[in-house]
Amino acid sequence: MTDEPILKTDDPAPHVRRITLNRPAKRNALSNALRAAIFEALEDGDHDPEVRVMILRGAGVCFSAGYDLAGVGELPWHTAGNQGQWARHVVEGCFRVWDLAKPVIAQVHGWCLAGGSELATACDLVYVAEDAQIGYPAVRTMSPPDNHFHVWLMGMRAAMEQMLTGDSIDGHEAVRLGFANRAFPAGELEAAVLAMAERVAKIDPELAQLNKRLVHRQMEAMGMRQGLRAGTDLHALGWSTKASREYMARMREGVTQALSARDGTFGDYRTKG
Repeated sequence: MTDEPILKTDDPAPHVRRITLNRPAKRNALSNALRAAIFEALEDGDHDPEVRVMILRGAGVCFSAGYDLAGVGELPWHTAGNQGQWARHVVEGCFRVWDLAKPVIAQVHGWCLAGGSELATACDLVYVAEDAQIGYPAVRTMSPPDNHFHVWLMGMRAAMEQMLTGDSIDGHEAVRLGFANRAFPAGELEAAVLAMAERVAKIDPELAQLNKRLVHRQMEAMGMRQGLRAGTDLHALGWSTKASREYMARMREGVTQALSARDGTFGDYRTKG
């Protein structure tokens, strides 16, 4: 147990707010308490007239290894219940970030898996370490993604490969496929992201808001918002499959053992030797 806050904020440069996920011992697993703190910090920054751009990063060895499978806790805001509630809730969260006035930058290093990749995707700019590992391994055993951003960012073929393997990609591949803007050596990532945030902060915030909204409106005109919401129905169906029910029974016996069994035949993630 620790008294350390699960989220930290600082202002490393004029008009720049940095938000750090602070559960390093849990690889910044996204419990709902942490998710609530993230959204509160983002919305506080959006209201602060001194803040023009925000950076989201993770403490310790990675950005985030995904949702906290040991128990995420109560939802941080109300989403209509019953089938598909979680997926709808996650997609709503994506658009809460999407609809902020101020740009948000994801600074990604180490693991960026499942819910962690969704959190990064919701940001306006994504900069990654060259050796980062980004993936959605839950498609192997549990369900389709609750937030299926893959086709929109990476195109049909790359998205299909991700969905049919659950494999991860490194920082260079993330840039090539369109998940991220640029990749940097891990030791240079923080300085590079801060430099980019300072460049973004030079733009008048009212104009930056319109510029951000312009890009999003084009994606919405192509159907991204509707597409992600439609995907939540398929996610809900995934939980009713025989494979998913059997895997979740194994998860109840032990999360670590279930994850190792999932990835063992692939020889990656926690089982990579």
